[in-house]
Amino acid sequence: MSIDALRDLIPAYGKDISLNLSSLAGETVLNDQQKWGCFVASAHAIGVAPVVKAIEAQAATVLSPEALNAAKAAAAIMGMNNIYYRSLHLMKNQEYTTIPAKLRMNIIANPGVDKMDFELWSTAVSGINGCGACLDAHEGELRKHGVPATQVQAALRIGAVVHAASRIIASETALAN
Repeated sequence: MSIDALRDLIPAYGKDISLNLSSLAGETVLNDQQKWGCFVASAHAIGVAPVVKAIEAQAATVLSPEALNAAKAAAAIMGMNNIYYRSLHLMKNQEYTTIPAKLRMNIIANPGVDKMDFELWSTAVSGINGCGACLDAHEGELRKHGVPATQVQAALRIGAVVHAASRIIASETALAN
């Protein structure tokens, strides 16, 4: 399965999403590892099987096994961190922000790929999961290391479109059953 096969699963009402998948697959603001890592991390963050399979199949032609693993790890660690830090951010009682999280997050320090690529992937997933605290932290780290806003935006665009495609495909699958 590939991005084109994934696009074939999207009905006419999702034409914009299908077209956006196609244009983002050809995105040149990010290098191939950055781009396909964003696609993989985003797909795993949402977890809709046909989307994960299609994106992984296409990404496997470009990503090393280490990069593929790191993109999945970004989805996994952000799945935890986004819930925890979003909760702290939403709570009125700020005492919780002063208490150590006591959650293992070693992958962030040593992701096995370029740290800024991992930060881009974490940003895409944080956008999907709606964690403002994590978005600010990862975007700040990227900008501190000279990553331009256009690359951060590209990661967010990929996350948004993969999310929309996943929702459409999940809904259509529910109707078919």
